[in-house]
Amino acid sequence: MALDTPTRERIETLLNDHEVVLFMKGSRAQPMCGFSAAATNTLNELLPTYHTVDVLSDPEIREGIKEYGQWPTIPQLYVKGELVGGSDIIRQLYTSGELHTLFGASPPDRTPPEITITDKAADAIRGGMASAQGMSLHLEIGPDHSAGFQLAPAGDHDIVVHANGIEVHFDPGSAQRAKGVIIDWVSTVQGEGLSLKFPGAVEIHSMTVVELKARLDANDIVLVDVRPAHARAIAAPLPQARILEDEGYEALAALPKDTAIAFICHHGISSRAAAERFAAHGFTQLYNVEGGMDAWSVQIDSSVPRY
Repeated sequence: MALDTPTRERIETLLNDHEVVLFMKGSRAQPMCGFSAAATNTLNELLPTYHTVDVLSDPEIREGIKEYGQWPTIPQLYVKGELVGGSDIIRQLYTSGELHTLFGASPPDRTPPEITITDKAADAIRGGMASAQGMSLHLEIGPDHSAGFQLAPAGDHDIVVHANGIEVHFDPGSAQRAKGVIIDWVSTVQGEGLSLKFPGAVEIHSMTVVELKARLDANDIVLVDVRPAHARAIAAPLPQARILEDEGYEALAALPKDTAIAFICHHGISSRAAAERFAAHGFTQLYNVEGGMDAWSVQIDSSVPRY
């Protein structure tokens, strides 16, 4: 479709008013798709401030920006009025160091980190990669120490580490955050999988729903509900709970570091991941509510719907 004049003028005004503009789904604080989240994570590494435009709340801009730069997907990054590209290109430029140059930042440190991979983890990785011909194991670690493994082709600018016979690929930021990390294979009530332990990491304590009720009654713990909106619509949050999706990590991370915080979800899986992110922010008293809202319904309050 042709780009109408009013929409073109709105886009040009945005680009003239802001040196760096990211057209995305959601906002920097709350991206609404994986690609937009990846783009903001990368930009957050290098820029304290930049302007974002939520295309979900503005259909004219959503379609218009695709026509304006002849780029079919969202997100899109513009710097000084020029289209840089989408999420993949942003990541490639970051890994190569070209994005640092574009923003006038210091070149990235490419020192390979020293990491440890346990025998169990190494065996599991080898088994998982047995049929992954032509693929490499990549480990991405975010600023909040949220981490993810993926199998993807090797990049020309990857930082490569060998440990216990396993080759791991990193981008520059992940490589620096991986220093001293221990990669293990663990078994929990939620299942088996790879686990990362960072140097000086705070232990996440398990808490039963009975213990949680006692702490809530004593008013000596902060409860954070990490469930998405659709789950909270089925089973309403406990009255004392603060909602992670509504407040965001930034607001809750401003609490005193010695605050006792319990995290709850449906069954106790995603809540542990949230607690680990807070551990990376320096919090020292963190608890995961085992069994989550389902256990609360069974053991504490049967009026809470199970789902």
